[in-house]
Amino acid sequence: MTRNFTLEGQNIHGIASFYDEINRVFMADEDWKLGPSLDALDDMLYGGYGALHGAGPVILIWRQMEANRQHMGREATLAHYRAKLEDPARFNTDRIQRDIAALLDGTGPSYFDIVLQIIADHPGIELRPA
Repeated sequence: MTRNFTLEGQNIHGIASFYDEINRVFMADEDWKLGPSLDALDDMLYGGYGALHGAGPVILIWRQMEANRQHMGREATLAHYRAKLEDPARFNTDRIQRDIAALLDGTGPSYFDIVLQIIADHPGIELRPA
């Protein structure tokens, strides 16, 4: 049986609020929440925990998705990467510098683009912009 989930784009104004919305939709019954981690998002979409645990096919409706493209676009992505550079013990700063350079020269993906690719990598999830 296909299950529907809806992200309310009006609640998303950047990367942090994207995860707030992900937690509202997928993690409401858990006693912990996802932090701003693409790896954690990917793991959650595999269905290992949260509302997707054991779920079959999923339709993910994303309202106001195009507005969120800007909210998690180039500037938000640069700020996200630059914040990681402030913690070199935790993050691979060489890779982050390369990611920043690619983003600045127009060849690197925005955070929004990466999220879309992660969703696309899950064939059991159909994304429907609304």
